[in-house]
Amino acid sequence: MRRIYFDHNATSPASPEAREAMGPFLGDKFGNPSSVHRMGREAREAVENARRQSAALINADPSEIVFTSGGSEGDNMAIKGVLFNCLGKGGHIITTVVEHPAVLETFRFMENFFGFKATYLPVDSSGMVDPDDLRQAIRKEKNTVLISVMAANNETGNIFPVREMASIAREHGIIFHTDAVQVAGKLPVDVKEWGVDLLTASGHKFNSPKGVGFQFVRNGVESKTPPVLITGGHHEHGLRAGTENVPGIVALGKACEMSMASMSDKAKSIGAMRDGLEDGILRNIPETALNGHKENRMYNTSNISFKYVEAEAILQMLDMQGIAVSTGSACSSETSEPSHVLQAMGLLPVCSRGAIRFSLGLGNTQDDVDYCLQALPSIVERLQKMSPLFPA
Repeated sequence: MRRIYFDHNATSPASPEAREAMGPFLGDKFGNPSSVHRMGREAREAVENARRQSAALINADPSEIVFTSGGSEGDNMAIKGVLFNCLGKGGHIITTVVEHPAVLETFRFMENFFGFKATYLPVDSSGMVDPDDLRQAIRKEKNTVLISVMAANNETGNIFPVREMASIAREHGIIFHTDAVQVAGKLPVDVKEWGVDLLTASGHKFNSPKGVGFQFVRNGVESKTPPVLITGGHHEHGLRAGTENVPGIVALGKACEMSMASMSDKAKSIGAMRDGLEDGILRNIPETALNGHKENRMYNTSNISFKYVEAEAILQMLDMQGIAVSTGSACSSETSEPSHVLQAMGLLPVCSRGAIRFSLGLGNTQDDVDYCLQALPSIVERLQKMSPLFPA
């Protein structure tokens, strides 16, 4: 059976270059980078080279890069690292209603167990956040200490005004964190230009293996973010204890290098395929609608509602045709509840329950798009005719 993968926002395949780079460190070059002998030094140099490659991807200094296991750890590290430094002092924290669960659940954890007061910024019907809402949410008298806003939404692909919102935070002396998991490696990121204090990236979203990512911690901010998640040795500038995942880190560095070299070309080619897929669906399948901002979103992502049908049914029938898509965040796939992102946008259940996310990336071709456009209309038509809600 033909296999087509349109779920790159959930995870992406490791590139051949990343797999090749990590290979030796799964074999003979297995030294511990904290060891002082030759094999240890060899591993250390590989880690530090990857640190330089990761820093270059976001225009940071290598000393500002901390390697992690990925996005969830990075978000926890940023949020808890700041807030554990504020325990006993009270504090107000701000995020958006459409963040990834790694941010939302961490905010709720800090609310429920440590008494922080959180504001969740709304989004409009296109899923965009308004910087003016952030300005109004900051509470000087309640000591706003942290703002966390994602760079791009994993479900709709919407790109948020991080630079403007970070500037607002800086005006008030508030630490600003961004979950850049869906942006890093796909679009240009410049932490100096953006003015963020903390940034989270995950390698498996841009063609490195799972289980490795990096955290940007602006120099001067690390004193406010103690190593509260994993304590032990003095690894990673004292911010994350534990022997480094050398093979994964080496692969991550290579993925960063490859992304910088091919970012513009990939944006054009993948963007063209995404547009063709989206246009074909909206034009040829009745009762469909785009969810998200039409222009200001990731070039690889299209979230489309197929009204009057259940998204799970579409997903399963596409899977039988060898086409992999998603109903939203992979981290929320075990729940039958409609997407919190689409609910926040005000979508009616008839739309939110039929939403499918198509996310394209490395390995996709125009033939994949054509095959999907051939298979999908009959699937949707069959399911819509079975629905008691579908208008006759």
